[in-house]
Amino acid sequence: MSEPTTSPLPAGPEKDSSRAGGTGPREGITVFVVDDHDVVRKGLRFYLSAHPEIAIVGEAGDAETAVEGVAEHVPDVVLMDLVLPLRPGTEPTDGGGVQATRRIRQISPRTQVVVLTSFAHDELIFSAIKAGALSYLLKDAGAETVLRAIRAASRGEATLHPRIARRLMAEVTAPAQGHDPAAGLTAREMEVLQLVAQGRTNAQIAAELVITERTVKAHVSNLLGKLHLSDRTQAAVYAWREGLMRES
Repeated sequence: MSEPTTSPLPAGPEKDSSRAGGTGPREGITVFVVDDHDVVRKGLRFYLSAHPEIAIVGEAGDAETAVEGVAEHVPDVVLMDLVLPLRPGTEPTDGGGVQATRRIRQISPRTQVVVLTSFAHDELIFSAIKAGALSYLLKDAGAETVLRAIRAASRGEATLHPRIARRLMAEVTAPAQGHDPAAGLTAREMEVLQLVAQGRTNAQIAAELVITERTVKAHVSNLLGKLHLSDRTQAAVYAWREGLMRES
């Protein structure tokens, strides 16, 4: 992987590391930084540590170490490069960051992933979003943009680089060709999907369909698996994009 063409983010004073890890209550936003370039990790650490609401709990230069670190620290937000070595001592690959993102979302669903990378290839963009990344920034983003994206991610809100947003919108608005978007879903799963897309909670869905919340959770899990989606947000986007709300 070639060095990023943009300069490292501005440096700031090191924050007290006593907040990293531990089992006590945490204040502010905990962040884990993943990038195979040491200079980028240091630049991000120094800049973000200048902000009192941000606590850097760890960093990694490869996918395997990133997953282990997130499992240990359970951060609020991970800043994730996409072209990473799969494990220490190996060469970077396009799939490294995507694999790490998928594993992180599996082991720590509360952790939001903000992609911060030099690459904007369609395959990487869609693979990262499908793996569970909430936000996608390019490394030409300003330091304040990165900080705002971290704050937004801690609230569950997405931030997209304008170029990435245009690509995603083009994909969302493109007409589907030759497939049944609801293939494999039962009638009940379709009802649940439509209600999820309308922003209903599990409790609200259970009340409307006169079933238990446990049954709702089972339906959501089943439909996500059948549609190869990772979370409710992706399910909602899918339902609207594929025109499945027309009969709701």
